[in-house]
Amino acid sequence: MRTTSGRRALATLAALAAGTALLTGCGSDDDGEAADGTITLRVGTYGSFGFDDKTGAKLYAEYERSHPKIKIVESNVSDGQKYWDTLKLRLSRNSGLADVQAIEVGYIAEATSPTMANKWVDLSKNGGSDIGAFLDWKVKQATTPDGAVIGLGTDIGPMAVCYNKDLFAKAGLPTDREQVGKLWAGDWGKFLQAGKDYQKKAPKGTFFHDSASGLFNAVVNSEPVQYADEKGQLIWETSPGVKKAWNTAVAAAQSGITAKLRQFDEKGTWNAGFKNSKFATVACPSWMTGIIKDQAGPSNQGKWDIAAPPVAGNWGGSFLAVPKSGKHTKEAAELAAWLTAPTQAAKVFKVNGNIPSAKDTLTSTEVTGAKMPYFGDTPVGQIYANAAAGIRPAPISRYDGQVKTFVTDNGILDIEQRGTDPAKAWDNVRKLIDDKIDQ
Repeated sequence: MRTTSGRRALATLAALAAGTALLTGCGSDDDGEAADGTITLRVGTYGSFGFDDKTGAKLYAEYERSHPKIKIVESNVSDGQKYWDTLKLRLSRNSGLADVQAIEVGYIAEATSPTMANKWVDLSKNGGSDIGAFLDWKVKQATTPDGAVIGLGTDIGPMAVCYNKDLFAKAGLPTDREQVGKLWAGDWGKFLQAGKDYQKKAPKGTFFHDSASGLFNAVVNSEPVQYADEKGQLIWETSPGVKKAWNTAVAAAQSGITAKLRQFDEKGTWNAGFKNSKFATVACPSWMTGIIKDQAGPSNQGKWDIAAPPVAGNWGGSFLAVPKSGKHTKEAAELAAWLTAPTQAAKVFKVNGNIPSAKDTLTSTEVTGAKMPYFGDTPVGQIYANAAAGIRPAPISRYDGQVKTFVTDNGILDIEQRGTDPAKAWDNVRKLIDDKIDQ
């Protein structure tokens, strides 16, 4: 096993290499304008936003039809941490930036901090967006100390648990979503017990849950205190939410109920786990439904359902921001405003499952009555709209995203995949955070 310092060095080299590769693969320093006046707007995203014309809501094509002098090109990566690391490098160089950049909620406090706030266009004054249409707490998250709104909310992440009905049936567990929810209602400990019950009769080569680190994220995001206190100061090491999530994830890893996968890994092993029915459950914020649809594929349509989580919470949610250094900030701000407007947000939800962060859209029949063909008759809209109504967002710090990555990738994953002693793994995480984060 590598020493902590050795792992840090290799991680640094890997991050720089990844950043260089992504810089050359996305973004441009030209003005994005053709001889005929057509403007190319580049949109940088990670994960699954549901805007695209292939598997999403085809919003880019719709916008291009109504704006014939605009061409949209999206560059997407799967790893959100590498995306953010590369975006920060681009911002520091004012080079290689997309015209519109997505920002995950774990990094929004850093994006609005004094060191970075002046890098972004104030979207409350540009682009024509109706800021009042968004959830108040979502707007607050993207507001700088000077009052500028640097990001428009795309979605929020109310949680559920998605489960494979076929695998549940073969393991002797109930398949009705109400009964499934009762297995673990109110207690993540009951969720672990359901996993142990599943493994007793599990189909060969399958596991109850995809990832201990994913479970960590689900638990911590259901807690009122996570990585920061009310003042936005980092308190991860003494946080009761982090400790509860850590203990739950460690118990899952050590009990053998997980497939030991790293979510969003670049090799696609986790994605393949959906297609090959490697695991029976995944912690399922609303945006995860789109990933299941895309990765499990047509052969598994109708096999997945959605149940209530042990404890309600909000995992994730993103924003669209416009770097000031872009050549076409006016057009980019208008595109960001249009993509996040209630009408478009509802279209994305119907196709991709991303719950909108616009207040009226959340309670509209377009959302509450929505179903996704991939999940059959499951009342997807009702499930997530109900979950969204109970969201009470926890305080966030500018370091939340980094700390989460260290805890999951350098702590939980080491325990799960390499059998590292939990106390040693925790100490490794502490050293990394002390070394990498300068408060």
